[in-house]
Amino acid sequence: MSRKKGMDSNKQLFLEQIKADIVKNNVCPDLALSAKNLVMGDGNIDAEIVFIGEAPGKNEDEQGLPFVGAAGKFLNEMLLGAGLSRKDVYITNIVKYRPPDNRDPLPDEKAAFWPYLVRQLDVINPKIVVTLGRHSMEYFLPEKKISQVHGQPKRITFGDKKIVIVPLFHPAAALYNGSMRATLVEDFLKLPKIIKLLDNEKGE
Repeated sequence: MSRKKGMDSNKQLFLEQIKADIVKNNVCPDLALSAKNLVMGDGNIDAEIVFIGEAPGKNEDEQGLPFVGAAGKFLNEMLLGAGLSRKDVYITNIVKYRPPDNRDPLPDEKAAFWPYLVRQLDVINPKIVVTLGRHSMEYFLPEKKISQVHGQPKRITFGDKKIVIVPLFHPAAALYNGSMRATLVEDFLKLPKIIKLLDNEKGE
């Protein structure tokens, strides 16, 4: 899975440049003012799987890392259950600053950050993008309802390449909802199988 070290350092530089551009371009200044940290992402920059949530919460804002609160612990458990760990994957959000009082990100906030997310995905170049919750799903699969397509891999054209999207429920929504939690855990276990299918396709 790992690539040449020189390539890794280039990727890291590209990702740092995206972060610098968000600050330089003053993306969502109101959010930036109320947030403690710009939360870019965390994990393996050579990951085959990128997880995309909605926006940082209180814990994420304080630590500058995505998914470190209760939903993050649940995400870690599900990764382990699927034979993965955080060091195998890359985790980020569409919106990189915490919205006040943990409200949902607004459409214009998501639109403002979208180009930077696209650049992140171009640099990391994963095999699968897993969207967590409807906010991140709707940009990749507009017109789809998460209740109808969760856990189903969808191949879409993304820029100049094809990419596989797997929409999942958001861990935070499933924390206190038993049936949604069971569904999310079940969907998570499909991820290694989807990777294997893609590898087999490539080998044919």
